[in-house]
Amino acid sequence: MSDKVWKRAEVESPCIKICVVHPESRLCTGCLRTIDEIGAWSRMSAEERSEVMADIPSRAGAFTKRRGGRAARLARKP
Repeated sequence: MSDKVWKRAEVESPCIKICVVHPESRLCTGCLRTIDEIGAWSRMSAEERSEVMADIPSRAGAFTKRRGGRAARLARKP
């Protein structure tokens, strides 16, 4: 059976299964959607989804600096 049978002509979710909400921007760091957009995605029209998808590239700069990790630990050492 072909996967084409199950394909629908609608805007696919940009979710990449890295679901972490940035505390300041309130955007998912994986797909760059807001919490409200993620929650409403299944109820959105194709036009609404397309609008969100068109806006996503402009959100990429919302957070570029990591808050922790190895670099932060090294910076704290005397």
